[in-house]
Order: sequence, then C-alpha cells, then structure tokens
Amino acid sequence: MPTKPTVLIVEDESGIADTLQYALRTEGFEPLWCATGEAALARAHGAALVILDVGLPDISGFELFKRLRALREDLPVLFLTARGDEIDRVVGLELGADDYVTKPFSPRELVARVRTVLRRTAGKAATPTMLTAALPLHCDDGKRQIRYYGQALDLSRYEFGLLKTLLSRPGFVYTRERLLDLVWDDASQSLDRTVDAHVKTLRAKLKAVAPELEPIRTHRGVGYALAEDLPATRK
Repeated sequence: MPTKPTVLIVEDESGIADTLQYALRTEGFEPLWCATGEAALARAHGAALVILDVGLPDISGFELFKRLRALREDLPVLFLTARGDEIDRVVGLELGADDYVTKPFSPRELVARVRTVLRRTAGKAATPTMLTAALPLHCDDGKRQIRYYGQALDLSRYEFGLLKTLLSRPGFVYTRERLLDLVWDDASQSLDRTVDAHVKTLRAKLKAVAPELEPIRTHRGVGYALAEDLPATRK
C-alpha cells in the first residue's frame, strides 16, 4: 500500500483542527495536529505539507514559517488565518508561502488547495538546478534554459517543464498522468495525448541537434523516460 502524504496542522483551536483532520483523512491524507509552534518544529520532518495558523499562542505563525523553512527549505506551507487584513496575506506570500486561506473556509476547498500545492511543488527538491556534467543535457533553471550538447534549445513553456522533469530522474519511467500532474497547470483539463504531442515536438528539437540519438524513450503502455546511456560528448 502506498504511504499516505502526511499533512501537519498547526492550529490552536481544536474545533478547526478536528474539521481539518476529518476532511484530510477522508481525502486520503494522514493529518497530524500540533497546537503550538514548538510542537510543530519537533514533528515537521516527515510532513509533505504544513497548514499553518498565523495566530498561535507561543509564536507568530510568520516566525514559525521562517524556522520551518530553515529546517526544510522545500517544505510546502499553506497559511491559515482568521484575519481579513490584506497585510497578513501580503506578508505571508512575500515570505514565500505556497498558498493562503482565510477563516471561515470550506474544508473541501482547502483540501483542493492542498492537492494543488502538492502537485505544483512535487519534484522540486529532486530537481537540481544544474544537471551533472556526465549528461549531454544541461538545465539552468534560473534562466529557464536547457542546452543539448552545448546548444540552447528553443522550448515552449510546457516543453521546458516536460524535459526538465525527465532530466530530474534519468531512467525513471514517468506515466502520462504523472507528467500531466507535474508539468501542466490544470491536469484535469488536459489529456494523455497532450503529453504525446509535446514529446513529439520535443524529440524533433533534440534530433535537430543530434539526429543519431533518441534521448526520450517510450515505454509502451506506461510512459516516458530519459535515456541514461547518452554519450557525454559527440564524435
């Protein structure tokens, strides 16, 4: 059985925490509740995401956010607050929070936001900014540029995201559904053939640089993977 993603709830109001736990558990998550910031810091290690109340009894939610990110830079955080003041929302997002929900809230909407954040942030930690020198593909995430044997590829937004994802784990076979979740903004509105179409155009651009090679391998009935046996240099 696959492990359920753990969502850490940092909320001092037990009624709200109970509602969140029920909604998350019903939708296949494993909720973990802490009523204080100190308890959250001790239990954040295995969390897939944190739902963080701004108003805690022992520490500001904003300060706790900074400490959590110091522990785990890649940890997704969704702020939760009863305050309607726009300044709190602005501060939270400027700090780098992944989303923000104001009380009162719809539990169903909040769970949907949790799924969206997890889908958007999936693979970030596993995706290096620069690929190893052993590969002929070099990704500069900051410039949103990928070079193939030293030549910059002219890639669309989704072509870049698709190739970057495959580059993050050479040899790993990604299903079409997984690629839709990781690369496309709204996977529910896209189709498997959308991935196939982008792989086709991506292959054409790669072949224009090295016609003799096939970097993206098809695993029939499953999905796609980046070849691990590409020569580092061309003859």
